[in-house]
Amino acid sequence: MIAILGAMQEEITPMLELIGEYEKIDYASNTFYKAKFHGKDIIIAYSKIGKVNAAITATVMIEKFKAEKLLFSGVAGSLNPNLHICDIIYATKVAQHDLDITAFGHPHGYVPGIEVFCKTDNALNQIAMSVAKEQSINLIGGVVASGDQFICAQDKKDWIKATFNADAVEMEGASVGQVCAQLNVPFFMLRAISDEASGGADMDFDEFLDKSAKISAKFVLEMVKKI
Repeated sequence: MIAILGAMQEEITPMLELIGEYEKIDYASNTFYKAKFHGKDIIIAYSKIGKVNAAITATVMIEKFKAEKLLFSGVAGSLNPNLHICDIIYATKVAQHDLDITAFGHPHGYVPGIEVFCKTDNALNQIAMSVAKEQSINLIGGVVASGDQFICAQDKKDWIKATFNADAVEMEGASVGQVCAQLNVPFFMLRAISDEASGGADMDFDEFLDKSAKISAKFVLEMVKKI
């Protein structure tokens, strides 16, 4: 079973439209969509926004639906000047930018028992690179930082970029990465850029969400064919 996760309904709707036929299963105050795609068993869901919701949904997909791999599709704000709206990035590693016990002498993003950065699965990343090559897509790998905040201020953007050497910022990925790491499930994350995480990011996000989500969803389904 391959899990495909999005944070918002808009991020999974393009996949469901492309797949066409699926079974809806209501569980844990959420809806999961079970289907076959190119001979592969898949389970699709959107978690709702935020790290807690994403972690719960990822755990359900692994523990209840027995997902053996998890692909997280969605959108993010750019921190890298070379990443523009509708470009796509895959996470090489993820971190929680809002996790802060620096008062005890620890670095931002760290608590005892976990590392600051959680790496994604190299084999899945290689599949993504092959899809990108076939489709002549300029796919960039980089660090994605997650936190329960929509980033639309330049000073906060600059701080996250400098502290984590991050290329993009969003609100769920690092929590899902932690779930997958602790349950030993290969994890891949793709983000299409919906805004530039600075002044006006809220307007950019609304305008480009659907377009960016469709780009990310189509790419992830192409990956499923190769897994």
